[in-house]
Parts: sequence; structure tokens; C-alpha cells
Amino acid sequence: MPLVCYSRLRMTDYSIGVDLGGTNLRAAAIDAEGKILTKITGSTQYSSGRDAILGHIVTAIKGVQLQVTSGNLLGVGIGIPGFIQIETGVVIGSANLPGFDGYPVRDEIQRQLGIPIILENDANAAALGEQWMGAGRGVKDLVLLTLGTGIGGGILADGRILHGFLGMAGELGHMTVYPDGNPCGCGNFGCLEKHASATAVMSMARALSLGDLDVTAEDVYNLAVEGNPRAKAVFESMGRALGIALASLINIFNFPLYLLSGGALGSWDFFAPAMFEQVRKRSFTFSRTDTRIEKATLGNEAGLYGAAYLPFQLAGAEVVAANPV
Repeated sequence: MPLVCYSRLRMTDYSIGVDLGGTNLRAAAIDAEGKILTKITGSTQYSSGRDAILGHIVTAIKGVQLQVTSGNLLGVGIGIPGFIQIETGVVIGSANLPGFDGYPVRDEIQRQLGIPIILENDANAAALGEQWMGAGRGVKDLVLLTLGTGIGGGILADGRILHGFLGMAGELGHMTVYPDGNPCGCGNFGCLEKHASATAVMSMARALSLGDLDVTAEDVYNLAVEGNPRAKAVFESMGRALGIALASLINIFNFPLYLLSGGALGSWDFFAPAMFEQVRKRSFTFSRTDTRIEKATLGNEAGLYGAAYLPFQLAGAEVVAANPV
């Protein structure tokens, strides 16, 4: 368990973290040592509209707060998908949240609750969660790649989320890995997420006649387990794309740790060999240092922990590991 500096905190302080997923909304009260005091899991549909989604978030926060019978609430951290202008708490771009673009989400929730609110991109929150309570404990500088339907990312430098000047840093899924590759909805060609996400796996599977329109990434994995050479080739292609991206990240940042998370980790044994082969070929730093590429450990709890850590970080608490890197 990492130690926490309480110079500006009391032992009874806690925060609430909220993680807004595609269909699930989760909220938890977590204390300064990372102990979950209580947690609520509900459902929400993006198609229900902005007001309904905000209402679900507010209700979940109130529900968690009511279940904590003692202690001082420092604030609420909320991880949501999309681009966020961090200083203003305004969502400036989200493909999946209808009516949220340009909307002051943070201020509206704060107005309804009267509690300090911190808004953060969900992948950034996941990276912070892994650093606090997961595979990144004790590491101040790390990169997280989230492998799901698309690919997201979070970058932590000196223990802080790297936001860029508008809050849009860390869009690692839109790194170009193949200049003449598959077209992406962002307008680019050859984005990482078009070649290494679950959606990419399904697209490659259909192109190789491994299934119809309803084929899933899990179906492709099961075929690979059975020894199907075309299914194995799909994951090798995924691994090459990831390796190219990771080599670039290692060359740019020279961080000690790069984490991968998401449902795709189940197919690690099929994509990792090709991934490491590319990283060794393309990164002088990786091949000559102890730079690590590892699996994240918190699963879908990472965003919840990261969101909850935001108020502690704002209050001046820093996780201090016994052997910081």
C-alpha cells in the first residue's frame, strides 16, 4: 500500500469518483488510502440525452454521499469520454454524448450539488487510477493505452495528467501507424485505433472471411485459441500496429512504464510477441534500457479510482511510493 502525505488532509477526508461508461454509470466514495467506502452501479444510455445523463450523474453522487455516514467530502471527480477544456469544465468534443459539445458540464453539476466538481477525460482518469492504486504505483511518469472499441490514452508526467493547452493531449488512438492505412472517422488515415482496437479486429476478421457482420473480437480470439491461422494473423497485425505506436511513444517520452488496459488484454499471448518485436526494432531506448511495457491491473475500476483521486490531488495530497521511479 502506498503512503499518502496528509499535510493538507484529515484522515476522515474522502472523495467521490464517477465513471461514465457506454452503458454503465458507476460512482464510489474512496478514502485517501484508496479504500472504497461504498459504491453504486447504475445504467445510462447516451441516447437518453444530455439532461437525463446529467440527472443520472447527480443522482448517483447523492446516493453515494448518503451512504457515507461520517467524514469530510473533499469533492467529486468525474471521468467522461470526450475532449474537455479543463480550466472551464466545458466539453468541447464528444462523439457519443449528444448535446454535450460546448456545454458547461462541470458548472451545471456543481450548481445542482453545491460540491466542488472536477471533470476529466475517462482515459486520463484511468491512467491516474493505475498510478495511484494499480500497476503504476511508485511511477511518476507513465503512458496508458486503453484498448477497447476504440483506443484511448493517458499520459502522466511527474505525477500529473498531461493535458496540452486545450485539454486534448493523449489522443493516442489517433497516432498514425500506417500513412496509407484504413480511413478513420477523425479524418486521418492509418490511425492506431483503426488497426489495433476491437473494432479493427472485427473488421480484419470479416475481410479474412472469419465471420459475418456480427463477428466479435471474442469470436476471433476463440478461433485463434483453436489454432486458426487467419485468426492468429489478425492478432499479429494488431500487435505490429501497437508495437509501432509504442516505439514512437518510448522514443518521444523516455518514460519507464507503458501500460495497456481493456478487454483486448485477454488476447495478450497472441498480439504481444509481434508488438515486442516491433518495439525492439524501432526503439533504441527500449532495446537498451529496462523500459517496461505491461498490463494494467485495475480493469474497469481504473477510471473510478482516478476520478476519485482528482480531489485529493487538488487538495495537495501526493502518493509517495517506497521506491519511486
